[in-house]
Amino acid sequence: MTPFGQRLRELRAERGVALKDMAAEIGVTPTYLSALERGRRGRPSWGFVQRVIQYFNVIWDEAEELQHLADVSHPRVVIDTTDLSPAATLLANRLARAIATLEEADLADLLDRLDRAPARRRGA
Repeated sequence: MTPFGQRLRELRAERGVALKDMAAEIGVTPTYLSALERGRRGRPSWGFVQRVIQYFNVIWDEAEELQHLADVSHPRVVIDTTDLSPAATLLANRLARAIATLEEADLADLLDRLDRAPARRRGA
């Protein structure tokens, strides 16, 4: 499941919306919507995200969050380490091999470390 797919499923559950009803209303098949929620489809388009935002009538921060989640929800990521250090290539390859075995706490720790890295470079 992708972050966008998870949030989409949560929104449907919070509002008591059936998958088939939402799919019909926003102009996609239930199969597509289900696959998107489960992370079996690529990152949703900007237009699709806008239809979801309109369908749920979300505004401002929540709409921005949905767009951000869509942007970071490509289930098949390719990492190009050309011109990066050997350590960067090693990290990308090890992560690719190990990600399926990591526990949620490990993933949260790695995400936290990545979030803090730009702040360290800025001197914050």
